[in-house]
Amino acid sequence: MKILIPFFIFLSTLNMFAQHQESAFSDHEFVKLKIKYLGFRMNEATLETKKETLNGKEVIHVIGKGRSTGLLNVFFKVRDRYETYMDSKTNIPYRFVRNINEGGYTKNVIIDFDHDKNKATVNDLKHKTVKTFDTPNDVQDMISSFYYFRNHIDTSNLKLNDEQELTLFFDNENFNFKLKYLGTQTVRTKFGKINCLKFRPLVMADRVFKEEESLTIWVSNDKNKIPVKLTADIVVGSITASLSEYKGLKHPLSKVN
Repeated sequence: MKILIPFFIFLSTLNMFAQHQESAFSDHEFVKLKIKYLGFRMNEATLETKKETLNGKEVIHVIGKGRSTGLLNVFFKVRDRYETYMDSKTNIPYRFVRNINEGGYTKNVIIDFDHDKNKATVNDLKHKTVKTFDTPNDVQDMISSFYYFRNHIDTSNLKLNDEQELTLFFDNENFNFKLKYLGTQTVRTKFGKINCLKFRPLVMADRVFKEEESLTIWVSNDKNKIPVKLTADIVVGSITASLSEYKGLKHPLSKVN
């Protein structure tokens, strides 16, 4: 019952409609979403950016955390940590970290990307293995793709039902995703009404997702493009995530009066 997976998967599908513009995020941004499963608040997820240096390169270090709360934390403890170290200018990832514990299921992996050689080296710390895989040009990881999207989306050219593709590397494989644009919609939040862009990632139906079009996401229709809402139908029940806290945004959050 990997309740936090859809939240992080939706971030990985948002690398579309590219056109460079002013940076959408600061190097000290913090966003929190509360996640409800079957109507009960049982999880929370956070995303935080920091300016750092990796192997002599200036990077934006993004830390994504997911944790169970309330009753779920007693019976099914979740402690997930996802990280990306991406180039501060191009937003391509240099390193991806996945360290998770979901009810006793654990994974601890570090992936280093060599974009000159189109290679990804996967260091599985749990199983003590190191393997190298081929990757396409400008491959993204689950977290870096969301920030790349935020910096490159061209809202002036978006058309209803537009579909674009993305390739990212995850779990020793290259994955192709499609993202469909569903228009704009006003979303009620604890901060007031926020005008949003609405998307539907087309994902493969499997043990987690109910069907191909089970995910719907809303991001703020402003220069920030922060996640505001997520809904997902999974095999058992449904998930809803909503914006519960933010700080350090580079631009004002656009609200509807």
